[in-house]
Amino acid sequence: MKAATVVGILLLIIGVVGFAIGGFSFTHSKKDVDLGPVQVSHKETSTLPISPLLSTISLVAGVGLVVVGVRSK
Repeated sequence: MKAATVVGILLLIIGVVGFAIGGFSFTHSKKDVDLGPVQVSHKETSTLPISPLLSTISLVAGVGLVVVGVRSK
């Protein structure tokens, strides 16, 4: 598979995710206090939003790269 096709597929996935759920969210744990056997931590959720304009651009670019990757043999 050509590099242009792989990048195009990744851009298509990012565009679809941007339209479907509006971005990526992830959770990470932070340790607040560590006093020997006593540990206090909390989980923090962060969201990386993807704008609709960026989703549209990535979809168009992804389709273009997939077409170019398939046609160039």
